[in-house]
Order: sequence, then C-alpha cells, then structure tokens
Amino acid sequence: MSEVVYEETATMIAAGELQSFVPFGREHCKNHPNAFNLQLRELQPASELWSSDGAAGLVGSLQEVSLQERERESWELRKGCVGVSEEYVEFEEELYVAGNVVVWSQGSRNQASSVYKAFTVDSPVQQALWCSFAVPKNKKEEEEVEQTVCIIQSSCVNVHTVTGKDFIAPLPFPVSNVWATKFGLLLERKNTAGDAQLNPPGELLPTVFSMLHPLDEIAPVVCKPAGLFEGSRVQYVSDSTMKIVFSCSEPSIVVSYDIAQGIHSVWALRKVTHDERSAVLQIPSEAGGTPLGVLASGFLTSLLSKVSRLDPSGGIGATGLGSGTGTSCPVGTGSALHYSALHSKILTSSPGLHSRVHCPSISNMAALSRAHSPGMAAPSFSGAARFNTSFHCLSPRGHHGLLPSPNSTVNETILLPEMEPIIPALCMDQLWSETVTAGCHREMSSQASKVFLTSDLCENRYLCFLVESHQQLRCVKFIESNDTPQLIFASVTTIHAKDAEPLPNIDATLVLEACGSLVLYTGITRVSKVFVPGLLSPTFSLTNHLPHLSTPVENVSTPANAGSRHLQRLEEAVMPSPVSELRNPNIKHHEGSFLEDFSFQQATPYIRALRDPVCNRVNLDLGSGTVLRISIPEIATSELVKKCLRAICFILPKEAAMKVLVKWYNIYNAPGGPSAHAEWNLFVTCFMTLMGYNTERLTWTRNLHFEVPLSPVIAAKKARPSDGGSDEDWDYLLGSHYHRQMTYQPVCVPVDSSGTGSTFTTETDGLHSVSAPSSPSLKLDASAPLFPHIPALFYVLHLLYQELQLDELQRARASSLVCLLQQLARDLQLDVYVDLYWRDYPSLISGFTETCLIDEALVAQMQRPSFLRAEPPCIFSWLSSCLREEEIPPFPYLVGICQRTRLLVLSYALYIIGDENATSTDVSKYLVKLSAGQKSCASDQHYRRQSSVKVKLTSESLAEQLVVWLTSEGFTLKDLESVPFGVALPIREAIYRCREQPCSDWSEEVCLLIGRQDLTKQAHKMTLAKSKASVGSGLSLEPPATTEADEEEDGMSDIIQEVTGLIWSQDLRVQEVRRLLQSSRPVRVSVVQLPEVSDHEYIEEKENKLLQLCQRTMALPVGRGLFTLFSYHPVPTEPLPVPKLNLTGRAPPRNTMVDLNSGNIDVPPNMTSWPSFHNGVAAGLKIAPASQVESAWIDYNKPKSPELANEYAGFLMALGLNGHLTKLATLNIHDYLTKGTEMTSIGLLLGVSSAKLGTMDMSITRLLSIHIPALLPPTSTELDVPHNVQVAAVIGIGLVYQGTGHRHNAEVLLSEIGRPPGPEMEYCTDRESYSLAAGLALGMVCLGHGSNLIGMTDLNVPEQLYQYMVGGHRRAQAGANRERHKSPSYQIKEGDTINVDVTCPGATLALAMIYLKTNNRSIADWLKPPDTWFLLDFIKPEFLLLRTLARCLIMWDEILPNTEWVKSNIPQIMRGAFDPSEDINMETMAQAQDYITAGACIALGLRFAGSANSDAFDCLYEFARTFMKIMSFASTAAVFKQMGYYNLQTCLSMILLAMSMVMSGTGDLKVLQLCRFFHKRTGGEMNYGFHMAHHMALGLLFLGGGRYTLGTSNSAIAALLCALYPHFPAHSTDNRYHLQALRHLAVLAAEPRLLVPVDVDSLKPCYALLEVLLYETKWYDDTTVELMAPTMLPELHLLKRVKVKGPRYWELSIDLSKETHHLKSILSRDGVLYVKLRAGQLPYKDDPQGWKSLLASSVNHRSSGIRTFKPETISAFTSEPALVSFAEFFCKTSEEMKPTEDTLVLFSAMLYECVTQECPEMLPTYIAIEQAVGALCRGDVLQTFPVWQLRLVVELWDSRVLRGPANRHDALLISEFLPVMKNMVDLALDSWLKDNSSALRSYMRSEILPKDTQSIMLACFLVYRSIPCLRNTHTQLEGCSSLGDLLSRSSQLGIPLRDLLRLLPILVGSTSGPHTCFPLQAF
Repeated sequence: MSEVVYEETATMIAAGELQSFVPFGREHCKNHPNAFNLQLRELQPASELWSSDGAAGLVGSLQEVSLQERERESWELRKGCVGVSEEYVEFEEELYVAGNVVVWSQGSRNQASSVYKAFTVDSPVQQALWCSFAVPKNKKEEEEVEQTVCIIQSSCVNVHTVTGKDFIAPLPFPVSNVWATKFGLLLERKNTAGDAQLNPPGELLPTVFSMLHPLDEIAPVVCKPAGLFEGSRVQYVSDSTMKIVFSCSEPSIVVSYDIAQGIHSVWALRKVTHDERSAVLQIPSEAGGTPLGVLASGFLTSLLSKVSRLDPSGGIGATGLGSGTGTSCPVGTGSALHYSALHSKILTSSPGLHSRVHCPSISNMAALSRAHSPGMAAPSFSGAARFNTSFHCLSPRGHHGLLPSPNSTVNETILLPEMEPIIPALCMDQLWSETVTAGCHREMSSQASKVFLTSDLCENRYLCFLVESHQQLRCVKFIESNDTPQLIFASVTTIHAKDAEPLPNIDATLVLEACGSLVLYTGITRVSKVFVPGLLSPTFSLTNHLPHLSTPVENVSTPANAGSRHLQRLEEAVMPSPVSELRNPNIKHHEGSFLEDFSFQQATPYIRALRDPVCNRVNLDLGSGTVLRISIPEIATSELVKKCLRAICFILPKEAAMKVLVKWYNIYNAPGGPSAHAEWNLFVTCFMTLMGYNTERLTWTRNLHFEVPLSPVIAAKKARPSDGGSDEDWDYLLGSHYHRQMTYQPVCVPVDSSGTGSTFTTETDGLHSVSAPSSPSLKLDASAPLFPHIPALFYVLHLLYQELQLDELQRARASSLVCLLQQLARDLQLDVYVDLYWRDYPSLISGFTETCLIDEALVAQMQRPSFLRAEPPCIFSWLSSCLREEEIPPFPYLVGICQRTRLLVLSYALYIIGDENATSTDVSKYLVKLSAGQKSCASDQHYRRQSSVKVKLTSESLAEQLVVWLTSEGFTLKDLESVPFGVALPIREAIYRCREQPCSDWSEEVCLLIGRQDLTKQAHKMTLAKSKASVGSGLSLEPPATTEADEEEDGMSDIIQEVTGLIWSQDLRVQEVRRLLQSSRPVRVSVVQLPEVSDHEYIEEKENKLLQLCQRTMALPVGRGLFTLFSYHPVPTEPLPVPKLNLTGRAPPRNTMVDLNSGNIDVPPNMTSWPSFHNGVAAGLKIAPASQVESAWIDYNKPKSPELANEYAGFLMALGLNGHLTKLATLNIHDYLTKGTEMTSIGLLLGVSSAKLGTMDMSITRLLSIHIPALLPPTSTELDVPHNVQVAAVIGIGLVYQGTGHRHNAEVLLSEIGRPPGPEMEYCTDRESYSLAAGLALGMVCLGHGSNLIGMTDLNVPEQLYQYMVGGHRRAQAGANRERHKSPSYQIKEGDTINVDVTCPGATLALAMIYLKTNNRSIADWLKPPDTWFLLDFIKPEFLLLRTLARCLIMWDEILPNTEWVKSNIPQIMRGAFDPSEDINMETMAQAQDYITAGACIALGLRFAGSANSDAFDCLYEFARTFMKIMSFASTAAVFKQMGYYNLQTCLSMILLAMSMVMSGTGDLKVLQLCRFFHKRTGGEMNYGFHMAHHMALGLLFLGGGRYTLGTSNSAIAALLCALYPHFPAHSTDNRYHLQALRHLAVLAAEPRLLVPVDVDSLKPCYALLEVLLYETKWYDDTTVELMAPTMLPELHLLKRVKVKGPRYWELSIDLSKETHHLKSILSRDGVLYVKLRAGQLPYKDDPQGWKSLLASSVNHRSSGIRTFKPETISAFTSEPALVSFAEFFCKTSEEMKPTEDTLVLFSAMLYECVTQECPEMLPTYIAIEQAVGALCRGDVLQTFPVWQLRLVVELWDSRVLRGPANRHDALLISEFLPVMKNMVDLALDSWLKDNSSALRSYMRSEILPKDTQSIMLACFLVYRSIPCLRNTHTQLEGCSSLGDLLSRSSQLGIPLRDLLRLLPILVGSTSGPHTCFPLQAF
C-alpha cells in the first residue's frame, strides 16, 4: 500500500465559526411530555417542583436518570433537501432519536431550528433513518421518489412519508441493522447464538432482506460473488459472518465486512434481472442436477423456532453478533424460499403485530418461539404448529465435499403445496474486496467504524473506510467505466487517522490524527493542518482558551449542567456590550481570569472524534458530552478566482493542478487571511509566483501587495511605517489599478523598478522600443512548478476572458483578468494578443510597459500547446464575421467552463448562418474543444445527444428551433438580460418572431423565454373556481340586492358570475333562471276569498292550491341539478350544503303560513320521498369532477336524521355521475346496501355503475347481480329485492357494460324484456318500468353494434325485439330461468301471447340503440308507422312516438333540420285528402299525427344536440308555436277534443325538451320564455311530470351555468334516451313506466365546451375573437367561423383548429389535427384559455369598436403617432410595470431632473416604439445604444466594449436590410432610430479621423504613437471600422497605385468595403490625389 505524499507540513489554515453544538432534538425532548419527563417529575420532592421549569431543581434528578437515557440517544444530520431548491437556502436537517421519540428538525447556521415532524412510538426506537422509496407511477417505467423517515422498532417498521402517508410494516424476524439504499430499505437479520446447532447441516438462512416499499413483502437479497469456482452463480445472501457496514444510493453500492476473514468488500446493488430470479427460484430436478441448489423450505421453521427467541444479549441497540458459524465459505448457497409466515399463520398466534404491542420487553415473535425444538409444541401453537416441523432439505453437494445428510422427516414436504416462493427484488454484485497479504498484518483487520465517499479537487473519487483498531483510514480510488455503468476500483492508500469525516462541499476530508491534531486532506493529498481558534492543539501550551465565563470547557453543553446553562443565560442578558462575548473565541481580556480558574486536572480539551459532516461543517466531539461545530473555509469566494481555478485545473495535468490548488488553499485560508476584496490580488500574486515571476519586482504586482498584506507563506511581512506618509504611497496611488482605469489619457508616468521614467508608449513599443533597460531581475524562474505550462495557462485564461466578456455581470471582472493576461502575452511575445487587449481596454493597457525576459534556452522547456493560435480568438469578431457571412474558423472553448461561449456560438450558427444541424451533428464546424487529456468529453457527448433529441421535434423555422434549443440548454430570460445588447439582438429577434405564432404544445419553459405568459399560465393546471380568490371580486353582474329571507341557500350561488356576465352581458337571464328554479323558499298562494265561501272552505281552497303549486316545487330539483352542474369545489372539512325542499306557502295580503300538514285535506303518503331524492342529486351534481373527494368525506356527509336518508341516496347517485363514487371504500358500499333504505340502494347502484361506465368492472357486476334474480343461479336463495332496486340494477348492468356487446348479459336482458309475471304473487306491479329498463340496458350493452353483434347470431336479437314490439306468440323461456316460471302468476293471466303494452317501449328503444346511426334501412322499415287505418287503430299513439324516434335514430344521416323532413315521417294516408265515405276515427288520426311529429322532433333534437343549429331550432320552434296555438283555443277546437289535453301537453313538452337539447348551454331567450310560460301554468292537468319536463328543459338550456352542453356521441344519445323517455310520471311517487332516478342520467351526455379567455395580467375573464376552422363533412366544405369568446365550441371531432385572432390579443393557435388532448384538458379545467392583451390595445369590454387604441390614432402617418403620443397615457395600454415606470420617470420633466427637450422626445419615441412593436424588452437595448452613441460623440468612452456592441447591432441590421425589404418586417429595429444613431457614430469617428489621421497612420505602420494620442478614440475607430491588427501586414495596404489594387489587398484582410472607403484619404491620399474626392457620405 502506498503511503501518502506529504505536502508542506508547516502550513496551517484557520477554521471558522466555532460554536457549541447541542442536538436540537434533545432540547425539544426536554419540553416534550414523554414518559421519561413524567418519571422525572415523580422523582422530585414537591418543594422542588416549582423551580423545575427554571432548571435549577431539575439538575439533581437529571443526573440520576440521564445516564441510561443518554445511552439511547443518537442523531444524524444531513443537508436539507426538502421543499426549498438548493441554490437558495442551505439548511441542515437533524434526525434525533431518544427512547421512544424521534424528532426531525430543520435549521441552519443563520436560522433557528424548528421541529419539522416529531414521532412517538410505543416501544423503544432501535434506529431511525431517512430513506427514499421509488414508487412506480401510472404503469409506465418512470418512478416517483417518496422521501420518508423510517423508524425501526423491535417488531415493526414505521414509515412516514413527507406527503403525510404512514405505513406500519411488521418485521418477521429480529433485525440487527437497517440501511437506506437507492431502492428502499435493506434489513439485516439478527443472528442468534442458537443458529448453528439448530441448523440442519447445510441449511443456511438468508441474512439480508430488502423492502422496496412499506406495502411490499420483505424479500431476501441475492448476490453474485466474484469467485473463481462459481463464476456467476446467483445465490441468497445467507452468510452469517457477513455484516453490512455502509450503503449509499449514488452510486448504488453496499460495503460489507466478513467477520471470519476480516475483509471488507464492495458490492453494487441493483434490481434483479429476470434470469437471475428464475435461477434462484428454480428447484433442482434431482440432487445431482445443480450441485449447489438447495431447497430451503426449512427457512420458516428455523426462522420461527430459533431466530425469534428473545436475544439474551439484547440491550437496545446491541448488535448481537452471536457466535457466527465460522464457515469459510463467504456466502451461503440457497434456493427458493417460501413465504407463509409473514402472511398466513403468524397472525393467529401473535395478535400483537397489528394492535401495536405495549410491552416493549418481549418481542412479538418471542411469543411464538416458546418451544425450542419441534417436539415441544405448546397448545397455543395450534395456528403455527405446522411450522414447527423441519422440512426435507437437500444439502449442498459438490465443491465442499459434504455428503447429503438424510433427514428424519422426509415426507413432510408434502404438507406445504401452497407455499409461494418469495421473489427476490435486489441483487448485489461483488465489485472489489480487500487483498490480504501474509506479511502485511498478522492480526486481523477489524470492522470499519466509518465508511464514506469523498472526492478530491481534481474530481477523483474515493471510497474511504476507517479501521479504528489500526488507526488507519483506507482510501480506495474508483472510477466509473465509460461504456457500462460499472465502478472500477483501483489502488488503496492508507492514511494514519484516529477519525475522519468527508466535507462534500469543498471536496475534502477532515482527518483527526492520533496525536489529536486536525488535518485537511483532499482525496489522498494532505493540504494542511486545521487550526481551531480557541481549541488547544495538543502540542501547544495553553494560550487563549475558549472563554466560557469561569466554567470548565467540559461543561459547555452537558444537559446535566442545566443550572449553569441557566446562569449563563442571565449573564448574557446583563452584558451591556452588543457583541455576544460567549461566541467570540478571540476576546483577550478574559484570558487572565480564565487561567487562574483553570485548575482542573484535565486542562486541555481533547478532540475524541468527528461526526455529522454537512457541506463544509463538522462536529468535534470533545468527550463527556461536549460537542463543538466548526466550518472549514471554501477554496475561494470570488467568482473570478473560482473560474480561473477551474480553468487552470482543466488544462494542467492532475498532479500539477493539485499542487496549485493546495498551495492556493493554504495561502488563502492562512490564519488571519485576506478579506474578500483582496482575494483577486492574492490570487494573482500566488499564481504568478508559481509561474516563476518575482512579484516584488514587477510594478503592478508590487502595488497589489500594498493592497493586501502578504501572507507569511510567500514573503516575510513588511514592516510598515506607522503614521508618517512616504513617497511610496503616492507612487502606489498612481500605479494603482483604480487610477489607471480612471485616466482617459495616460499623462503621468509610473516609477519604474529601475527608477528611470520610461516614456509612455503603447504596446507597439513591443521589443524594439527603447524602454527602460530591463533589469536582470525581471527574469522568470524556470524552476517554478508552473513555468512549463505558461502558454497553455495563458490560452485558457484568454478563453475565460472571452467568456467573461459575454456576461454583463462578469464583465467588470474581465478588466482585472486583463492585467494578468497582458503581462503573460508580452512575455510570451504574442503582440497580436496584446493588441487585442489594448483595443478592449486602451487606457488600462497603455499603463503597462514592463516585460520580463525569458531565456531563449528556457523557452524550449515551455510546452507550447498545439491549440495556441497566432491569431487571437475574439468572440465578438467571430460573431461579427458570422453576421457578415464570412468564412469562419471554429471557435475554441473549454468544456464546462465556457458555457456561455458555446451557447452563443451555436445560437449564431443555427440562427444567423442557418445551419439546422449546428446544435446536433455539426457542432465541430463551429466549436473546437480544448482537451487537456485530463477530462473525458463524455459529459459533453451526453449533453449533445439529449438536446438534439429535443430539438428534432420541431422542423419549423430557425427561430423556433433556436428558442427550443436554448430552453433545452436551460437558458432563461434572466440569462438573456446579462448577454451584452449587441450579441443578444439576434436571440431577441428570434424570440420576437416566435412570440407571434407559437406552437400550442411548447413546454412551459419555452413559453417563458418568448415572453408569452398566457401560454406559460396555460401550462400550469388551474381552474377558474380555484383561482376565484385570486381573480378578485370584480364580478361583472352582481345579483340584485338580496333581503334577509333570500340569504337562505338556494343551491345556485356557485355559478361563476364573471363568466355568465360575459356570455349574457345584456340582461339578467341567469338571475331569472335562479328565481324559476329555487325550491328553498315558500311559494306565494294567492286565492281570492269570495263572499259566499266560508273561512274553513277558504283554508281548504288555499291548501288545495298549495298542493297544486307543490307539484311544481317538487319537480324543480331535477332542473336545478342540470343548471348548477359541476360548479362547486367542496371543502373537505365541511359537509355539502343541501338546500331544503320547502313545501309551505305564504298567502297574501297578511303573508300567513299555509301548510299541507294541517290535516284539512288529504295529502298522498310518501309524496316527498322522490322529490327529496332529486334534491339530493341536485346538490351532489354541483361537485366538480376535478375536486378532491375522499371516501371519508362521502361518509361524513351521511345525515343523522332518517328523514334525510332520501336526500343522501340522491347525493350518492350524483357522486357516481361525477365520477367520485369510485373512491368510496367497498366496505362502505356494503354498509349502505345492507343498512340503507330502498332509495339508498337505487342511488348507490346507479351511481356506482355510472362511475364505472363501460368498464366491465367485475366487482360492480357482482354487486349488481345480487339485485337481479335473472343473473343469479337458479338454485340460489330467493332474495327479496324491491322492484325499483331491480330496475336500477338492470340499468346498472347496461351502464357498466355499455358498448361492450357482452353476450351473456345481452341474452339475459333480452329475455327479461319479456319476463312474464309470477311466479305466484311476484312481479305483478310496475312491470312496464322493468321491461323498459331491460330494453334500455340491452340497447346500451350492444350500443351501436348493429348487425355486427359478434357471437350473438343464434340469439336473433333483432327478430326477438321485433316480436316484443308487435306482439305474437310467446317463446318458451330458455335456459336457467325455466325453473323460475313454472308456477303461474296468481294475479295476472296473460296467456301465451306477448303483452305488447309491457314489452313494446323497451324493445323499440333497444332496437334504436343497437342500430343507432347505422342507417340500416331494413330495420328502420320495421319501425315505420302502419299505412292502413285498420292497423293504426291497434297501436297506442305513444308507441308511434317511440317508433318514429327509433326509426329516425337508426337513419341518423337522413335527419334534416326542416319542417318538410319532420312531416315526411307522417304516413301518406294521413297527409292526403280524406275520402269522406271511409270510416275514419278522427281521434286516432289526430293523436297518431301529433305523436309522430313529436317523435320526429325529439330525433331532430338529439341529432343536433348541443350544436345551437339555427335551422333545427327554427324548425322546432315552429312546431312548438303550432301546438301552443291549438292549446290556446283549447275549449273550442274540435281537434283539441280529439287530441285530449294530456296528449297535446305531452307532445309540447317533448318538443320543448328537443329545443333545449339543440340550444343546450346557450341560454337562448326564446326557449327561456317558453319555459317561463309553462312554469306559471300550475292548475288543471299540469301534473308533476310535465313540470319535471319543463324544468329539465330549463336546466338543459343553462347546463352547468352555460359552461356545458350536450354531446352526440353514442353513449350521450343513450344517456339522453334514458333521461328523456317521453312518458313522464303522473305524480311524485309514480315509477310505473319509467324509474324517476333515470332522469338524471342526462348528466352523462354533458361535455364542457365553453372556452373562456382569461386575461393573463388581470386574471379576469374577457372577450376575445376566435377563429374556428372546421373539417369538411358531406354537408359543408372546410369552413372558418369567427366567434366572440367566451363561446361554446362545436363538437371537438368537427374542429381542425382553434385560433385566438389579433389584433387585440396575441395570436394563439391550437391545432386539433395533431392531437385533441390539449384542448380537452383546457375545457375540462373550466375552459380557461389565457390570452395576453397586446400593448397599445384595450380589451373589447372597454373599447368595443377599437377606436380608442394607441395605434388607431396613428393610422394616417407613422411619425404623427409619435407626436400625438402622450407618455402619461401609457398605463392604459400596457401592463408592463417596467414600461409604466419608465414613462413616469424618464419621459416627464420633474423638479429634480430637468432633461433636455430632445432627450424627452427621444425617450418617448423609444417608449412608443416598444409599445407599438410589442417588444417592451427592447427598451434597455434602445437606451444602451443611445448611451453608447452619446458617450462616443462626447469622447468619454472608457473601453471599447459598447462600440463592439454597436458594430454588431449595425451588422445585424445590414444583413437584414441587404436580404431585401421582404425581411424587414421580421427585424426588431425597424424604425428610423438605428440609421440616425449609425449616422451619429460615423460623424463622430470621421471628425476624429480628420484631426488624428497621423495617429492612425502610425498605428498602421506599427510605429510608436505620438504622445498626445487619444488612444481610446483610436481603439474605438479600429474596432468600429473592423480594421485588423496590421502588425505583420503593414506593407500591403499603403502605397497602392489604384483603388482596385487596394480593394484586392483589403479583401484578403477582411475589411468591409464600407469601412475601407473611410480609410481612403489616409491610405491613398498621400500618394495620389484624385481619390480624395471620393464621396464619403454615400456610404
């Protein structure tokens, strides 16, 4: 084993922040009323109790108890990772265990701790740990991680998740230890001493088990040892000598220790593969088949008889290692284990497992294991007796040479055929084991007491384990292999250590050496000693001790000393100084007193151990309960230093990099180290020293020393003169960095090291300028460690410098870096680089002149890397060439460091060059990676792969690709703000383009980047009701002011009024509907008392009138349920408010109460039972499907009083209709069905089956079958099921099997339609409703299947139904039900023909549903009305309605919305002229004609349901008018007498329903008027059923408050047929023809199709224009409709695209041809579509015509818009807070600021531009351009950076304009602003050039510049005109004979023509005249 290389041992660093540490849990437990504290109270005498809270009284008793209590206490800390994302808040979490209490607390250095969760369990906690379980999500591969705390007790594990779930998992065996892994828990079984002798030979039990989820079985773990013999044999981990000592989730490994051999091994933990699972579970065919196979079915026997005995050594927490078996075979073999102990019989003998045990002294299992051997089974064992036999077992034969031992009880295996093998879940692969060498250590290595992972500064990773017996820390280096995710372990290094802990934040390990000193290592490199201020290093004398006021250090935080703690608190309070003196270890004036008092025997505190590392903090355990917490400083705090260090490490070989880092760390953190601002200076000094510079001799670095006191490592401290100033100070000031940055023109001369002033020359003096004679001391020291690497380091730092230039926030740091770079560039004689730096910072660089010579001989030693280019990489010029479309070399970058460079280079390549593959396959064209041979580039490959996948999705425009790619790289708007304005412009342009027409399916991040908050918000799931609180109460239509009486809940207050107010903005129709449908207030009974009527008769008259009105009141809830559909989100802690059904009245004028219960008139019994059922349904239907409803809440709503039971029954049915009943526990369902009323059963059965619509759910089928005698076996007991419940169950079967075509159910239902009455007295009443229900159910089961009913041809369904419809001879009952009907009915004699009156309706509708929309003409012809008068007389007119309806539904496509089509259904004979000779029954004719018309109308209504089709509506309205006319002159008309009032009213009601179906959800006024008309008719024949029909029509008209409408899918039609069956009940208890509960099934046809635009800024619903594109159908071509939303959309399958149209709002299109899911989810969340108002526009509500908008005023002429624009009005047009405040502060004159008129105009123009162009984010860019131009014109530029940006802006603009005017509208800067600015720059530069052409000439000739040169303006000129560095090319440009010559030469240099012409006067002017007159202004 290699020893550690010791670095400089002299160094020492200082640890910071010393605090005493007390686990928070301990403090918390003191105040916790647990058993331990109560026991304390009993110990104290009463007198002391008073002071006990204070603390003094507690001390005595604490000492008595706390010792054994302290034994049990333990805690662990970790870095906080709950809730808050790590970047922002770093906190610590602590898990503290004491006795039965576990406290999980959170807190950090600067926040107080707080309890997050505390748990108290019944028995002492053995162990508590954090663990995350992976819970599989929805069937797919992806998993969700649940964070939990696991508390291990002796008999069970409690698991508490962060989300609040609690599990208790029983443990089937005693556990010695539990480990958290990536997959879940690992449990180690405790070995007991008896294992060995009780084992049958060769039978080894698994010792390690896994629990992947608290609800999963505990399964044994298998392993693959790396051995020679058994190559890859998989076996159970059953070696009792193997102990786990460590587990880790990332990477997923386990470290184990073999007690017998003293070896540590590392295993990889993973899921078992399928093959391994089968290999372990297979049972060998015969003994020889697999030599090592073992059938370990004896597992349980031994488990229960031996393992579970109470461990004799079992103090809590004892590991119980037992004797071990001493075998040398590392892991026991084993094969399939069988389970039954855990689940079957264990529970019989130990009731304690589930009722938590209250006696911790004896384990549950111990109760089982009273018997030590199979022979002694006690009587109590009856349950587990069969486990006490030992089973046959094959022992391992083969390599070990053991013979199979015959076992006495061979045959008993047969006892257990039903045992299931436990399937292992996890497998451990052995990766590495320690090697044991003979000579190395004779005595065996003991078990590691600590294992941890750590990494060093160069990203090597180590697994370290501390062997305390040897005082060694062994570090194993490991790497992850490239191809497979496997770890490869390399060398082992040993460090002598008594203790150690990792510090993950700073990649270091803190080691406690045997002598007691702390040493910091990074990986295996020693960094330095750690000096803890205030703690004595054992080798020093007592200097300044921790000043704990006269209390020994031992007692810093012992709770036993609560008394002193208390005193100390008092003293703190008395102290006047603001500094808490106890905290600061360096206070001097305590020292004397301290030493005098310090006369204790153990004077020096001594660090015993280290524990609890979190980030860079660690605890020092000083023994005796005192713990101190220290933090180890970071490697650097300044961003710049961190980046430089990363770059240095990137390029250097690892050893050199490590040296630099260690050296820097020591210098930076030396005791009394530098302050943060001096960090950079210190770094430069250290870094240059390491490269061989003598920083003392170099002026600028020497000046750095003045700014930072030199650390003792580099040089001795200088003696500084105390007060008097010196010349040196002035020189220092002049040479300071600050001074140089502030001088525009270098005037003063710094004092050179040689003392002579050198003339100020720019860098061009290079080497041939006559500067001060370089003194020999300015040579580099070639022996310095970094000397050979200078070129490489220089280049890396140069690239880092380029990266910093791209970040506005980092750019200030670049100027610091440039000083260092220019020095290196000069010394490496790279003039081109120096020129580049001079161009960036002219005034700064001009100040540096010194060069250090490098000997020619030594230059060879330097490794000039291949990547160092002569041409310096400059990112700005690269981007600029990109814009000019020149050839460009790839740009170099450092992986992982220059991320911004990479991002922008690729963005330009993608967007400007237009290379679609730039970000995926062609990266190398644009970027060249520097590799130092030290980092694998695998990470980058991975990046690239992942992003290319994301980008390839969109092959649209480049802009979209760019935006999506940037998002996938994690680029956000915040990042964009820090990109310099010139560089960012193309990205902003791309964003601007995407904003116009985004894809609807972009992710939330992309929408954020392009600034479409509306889309971002859409990606968040949020419904209107939930956001109601945030939307505010700006309701547009307040309900009329209510009086006290109105306050009662009418059940309709939850309609979202903001939306209804927008849909129906002109009137109060919603209030009117509420008034018509409310049933919670008394009705007005106005009866005039005639003179001849006595008072008593008058009262009777009033009550009769009230009875009539109550018929109406009782029918209202059915409509109210539809009106308030899904409008309410219940609060889980409150019951649902159910408005009461009020059947009283008030009589005017005195408002006297009228009551039906007075006994004056006869009131039918049970009159209110069904109405209250409907009332319950209406209340329950308010609950939206999206709400959170739990089983407990449903149960909680159960009423206490029995009279409300019917309402609750309705509530249950409603919960089924909105899908919540699936959450109800089976137990509760059973409860309701057994104990509930008949109504409860009806509601529950219908509810459950609606919730499980079409699922064929087996459990529900069983539930329904019990209630249907026909579905039970013939021999089953007769159950007395009420008739209505049977009807409900039959419909339930139809719903659950809807559309499945299930044969058996179809057969049964078919025969049930014609079920004869009987046997005996049964099935005699209300047979019609049962037959109808069977027909409807049959229709639903075979819904729309038509003739394709698979496997049902032998049933002859259509023929049988036809027979039921027209009558005929009854067929014999087939099959199982023959027995039932042997004895005839005693009440009804039907004979052997079919009773058509009973069977016809069901059969007709069944045919209609089976052949729905099939257009099957042959079946439809069966349903034609007969065409002879004779036959017509035989059919009930009602049945004609049904037949017509059925026929039309089958011929779906022939339904046309006009009156001709309706009349075409009437047979020919009725339409023609009548022959008077014929005997025509006029009554028959009139009724038949009207009923057929009504049937056709219903069909029309269904065909156009929810479509608001105006033709259909007009047609229906006309028929309704006709019928109304007939009724209005009812008394006279002959027709009326023939028709009968009842028939007319029925037809009229059905037509009204058809109308409201067509107009469903639209709230049409005409229909509302009709409904209101019928609402008022209460007398005469207006019975309960008609009222129900009219109010259902009203409910459908305003379905869900206008948010829902009806669909026309097959299942919707089926639901509507059930609900609107055209025979309404005559009175409130009438269920003879149709079960009333089915009326509510209409809900199943409701669809949310309302689209509500919500303004994303105000969060209020608003109007927006939609364009809807429809697919073509056979009735119309592709059409586009414009709708003003909020609006109902047509059915989704008809839509191709929905688009929000401009110009008011940002466009947004949802393409439905791709997928409809997106729109569906919007509609289901209240249809909220977020829209964003464009700036300068007003919403439609405020400005309906669009005349007030900002742009409307400037239509005539553009510039006039700017003049008329008043900045004050801005707030009306944009909600951008930035723009509004800009207008306020910059576009107005105020007292403080009086800007010039021009500035105001300019700023207002900018603002106008931003608002009208809708790009508010461009405002900063405009201002930046303006500022840059202004500075340039005034000549006060400090650096050329803004000029670069201007140049990029101009080039982008040029490239856009050059491509032609077509592209101009895409560009962002389109106004006159940019040309004006460009012109100003040109003028400024030209005027400078006129005066200073000589300076430019001498620069181009590389001469020394004249002294008075404005070097800044020169640099600006060079940058802006893109003149290259002409150092080596100066011969080429001057002296050209002609312009052509010049052009050819300049093109080689890449100077653009425009800029070249500016240079003409200088280049050509001196030689030839004519060119000077070249018109400059033309360019």
